[in-house]
Amino acid sequence: MRSLLVIHSHSGHVSGREHAGSSWQAGPEQLLESNGYLTLRCRNESEIKQLIHDADAAVLNIPVGKIGMWSGRLEQAKAIPLLWWCSAESALSPTESCEANVPVDGILIPSMAAHELNWVLHFSAKRFFERQHWRSERKQLTARLEERKWIDMAKGILGEVNGIPEAEAYDLLRKKAMNERKRIVDVAISIVRAHQMLKA
Repeated sequence: MRSLLVIHSHSGHVSGREHAGSSWQAGPEQLLESNGYLTLRCRNESEIKQLIHDADAAVLNIPVGKIGMWSGRLEQAKAIPLLWWCSAESALSPTESCEANVPVDGILIPSMAAHELNWVLHFSAKRFFERQHWRSERKQLTARLEERKWIDMAKGILGEVNGIPEAEAYDLLRKKAMNERKRIVDVAISIVRAHQMLKA
């Protein structure tokens, strides 16, 4: 992980030193670049699609409550690890704004030493791949449950129309799928939809 997309909550952000009277706060760019990382500054939403393809991860310098919205936008362009920049300012956000499903893989703080930063980025990448794996498994499980629903409905229809038990209805459905060289769920969907049209 060498190249990081840095997203700020407002487009007029100036990286590095932020002047607020006589004080300044180091931004994520300063921490990352001083430790040998390349930063890609995202000034507005339209730049995401241009910059994200060169990024290994994204650092969100935004309030906690906006993380969900921004993660969705980033996900549409490219799935990458997400890290939250927890500055003194953003840490003042109320804890209620941190939803249980906020997809953050790691947290960066301004006072991090080089070895701490390296470990956080390492564990963030690992957490991201685990999150992607679980998301993929959940998607597959949801698809299987949806397929099972169509197959069960088709078995019920075939059983009712032919006056046969469920086991025989399933065998009939399976044979029909084999004969038509189709997936059993595709045959089941066509049976259910044809039945619904006849009943309408």
